[in-house]
Amino acid sequence: MTLTSGGNTTGPRTKMGKIVASSFTGSLIEYYDFLLYSTASAVVFNEVFFSNLDPVTGTIASFGTFAAGYLARPLGGVVFGHFGDRLGRKKMLVMTMLIMGVVSFLIGCLPTYGQIGAAAPVLLVLLRVIQGVAVGGEWGGAVLITAEHATSRRGLWASFTNAGAPAGMVLSTAVMAVMASVTTPEQFLAWGWRVPFLLSIVLLAVGLWIRLSVTESPAFEKMKDSKAESRTPLLEVLRNHPRTLLLAVGVGLGAFVVQGTLTTFLISYALGAGFERPTVLNALTVSSAGAVIGILGWSALTDRVGRRPVVLSAAIATAVFAYLLFPMLDSGSVALLFLAVILGQSVIHAAFYGPLAALMSEVFKTSSRYTGASLGYQLAGMGAGFSPLLFASLQKAGAGTVMLSTVIAAFCLLSVFSLLRLGETSSRELVDAS
Repeated sequence: MTLTSGGNTTGPRTKMGKIVASSFTGSLIEYYDFLLYSTASAVVFNEVFFSNLDPVTGTIASFGTFAAGYLARPLGGVVFGHFGDRLGRKKMLVMTMLIMGVVSFLIGCLPTYGQIGAAAPVLLVLLRVIQGVAVGGEWGGAVLITAEHATSRRGLWASFTNAGAPAGMVLSTAVMAVMASVTTPEQFLAWGWRVPFLLSIVLLAVGLWIRLSVTESPAFEKMKDSKAESRTPLLEVLRNHPRTLLLAVGVGLGAFVVQGTLTTFLISYALGAGFERPTVLNALTVSSAGAVIGILGWSALTDRVGRRPVVLSAAIATAVFAYLLFPMLDSGSVALLFLAVILGQSVIHAAFYGPLAALMSEVFKTSSRYTGASLGYQLAGMGAGFSPLLFASLQKAGAGTVMLSTVIAAFCLLSVFSLLRLGETSSRELVDAS
C-alpha cells in the first residue's frame, strides 16, 4: 500500500512519528480517565457511593457501575463510527477527548452517598455511561488514523493506540497509589480519591493540543474524493459483513475478559486475600508499564509472522494461565502476586490484546471501517466490563476459583475458534480499490 511518494524520506517518517505519538498520547489520556474509574470502583466507590450496603454487595454494586461504562461503549462506537465514516476520523477524536476529560472532572466533584443519598450513585452511573459512549468512539478513530496512514509495519503502528490503555492504567493507578500512600485511610475516603479525577482537566488541555495537530487519514480522504462513502455505515456492516463482525467480537472477547480480570477484579480479590492496598496498586502499576512494552513488541512480531499465530498462541496460553492465577494470589506471597500480574498482563495478555488494533482495522472496508471496527471492538470490550461483576457474583454464590478459571478459559477458547474462522488479515490493504 503506497500513499506517499518515495522522494522525501524524512517528511513521511516525521509525519508518521507525529501521528503515532498523537494516537498513543491521546489514547493514554482517554484511558487514564476511563480506567481510573476501574481502580476506584475496586478500592473506594463501594465505601463512598454504596456505604448503605454490606461490603460484598457494595463491591458488586460498584462493579455494576463500572460495567455500565462498558455497556455504553458499543453505542459510542456506532454513533461516533457513523460520523467518523461520514465526516472524518479527526473530528470525532477531538470530540471524544473533550467529553472524557469533562466527565472525569465531574466525577471528582460528585457528592457522596452520605451527603445526598441515593442521588449520588445515580449521578455516578450517568457520568459513567457518558464516559463509556465517549471512549467507545475514541478507539476506532485513534486506531484508524494511525493504521490508515501506515505504509508499512501496520501492526506495530496501530498497536500504539492499544498501548495507550495500559499506559493510562500506569498513570491512573500510580496517581491513585500515591494518594493512598500520602493520606490516611480516612482522608483517602474523604477527598484523596478525588484528586486523580480532578487532574483530568489538565490532561484534557494537553490532549486537545495534540489531537488538533493531526492530519486526516489518507484512506478517508481518498474515499471522499471518489465519493464512495456510505450513507449508513452501520447498515452496511450489519447487512454485508455480519459474519465478520461476529468473528471480530469473538476474537476480542477472550482478551477483554482477561483484561477485566487482571486490571479490576484482581484488585478486589487480592485485597480480600489479605494484601495491602498500596501493594496491589503497585503490582498493577508495574505490570501495566510492562504491558506497554509487551503490546508493542508482540504487535511488531505480527508484521513478520502474521496476526493469527501470535494471538492464537496467546489465547491458548491464557486459558492455561487462568488455572494458575488464583492459587498464586491465594499464596499470600507478595512475590507471587507481582509474578502473577506481570506474567498475566505484561506478557500473555499483551500478545492477546495488542494485535487487535490492526486486526480489527483490516477486516472492514474504508466506507464502514470506523463503524465496523469500533462496534466489533466495543462489543468485545463488554467482556472487560462484565467479567468483574460476573466473578464477584459467582464468589458471593459460593463458586470456587476453579469455576472462575474455567469461565476465563472458555472465553479464550471462543477467541481461538473465532480467529481460526476469521483467517489471517495482515496482508489486506486499507485503501479500497474502487
